[in-house]
Amino acid sequence: MEVYTTEEQQVEVIKNWWKENGTSVIAGTVIGLVGLFGWRYYNEHQQTTQEAASQAYNEMSAQLAKGDAAGFEQAQSFISAHKGDSYAELAALQLAAAAVKADKLDLAAEQLTQVATSGDESIRPIAALRLARVLNDQGKADEALAQLGKINNDAFKAQVAEVRGDILQKQGKSEEARDAYQAAADAGGLQSSAELKLKMDDLALPAVTTGEAPDA
Repeated sequence: MEVYTTEEQQVEVIKNWWKENGTSVIAGTVIGLVGLFGWRYYNEHQQTTQEAASQAYNEMSAQLAKGDAAGFEQAQSFISAHKGDSYAELAALQLAAAAVKADKLDLAAEQLTQVATSGDESIRPIAALRLARVLNDQGKADEALAQLGKINNDAFKAQVAEVRGDILQKQGKSEEARDAYQAAADAGGLQSSAELKLKMDDLALPAVTTGEAPDA
């Protein structure tokens, strides 16, 4: 290893090194600073955007809860403005629920279809289940059953079976409905649905009587 003994030699080495590497050092430093401040700006911008979206969502929810035309319009505007955002998907579910209460089933189906088709994977099954119920209320039993068939998440197995039972029961297919409700119960549905037991009781087979006196 070469040793530089005099101050002049050390200065000369530094000058030569700087001539060869100074530009790249400056460039690297600038790039690093730009990246650092750019990342900070991005994070701050994201936080500001999320806070604004959250506030707008809360305002929309409060207005929608009133059940008037203004609430429906504001919800639809919010969904359009935040398309692709999780807030838009939550707003679509809320709008659909309000639409069902207002007997606006077409609007509810439209919103739920959007989320069930292109929403986040974690929320699609919820939208699909609600869509199946709405389609059933519209008298579209086959479409409702087809929608249930698209839900492959085991976590919703009991709910899917129960809704299938509801659809079949409305069609007058009592035996198939009973089997569906039993499947829901087997999947743990009795723990999550208080109505499931009542539905199963309503479809219970009547006691068989032979008319013979019991043995003494």
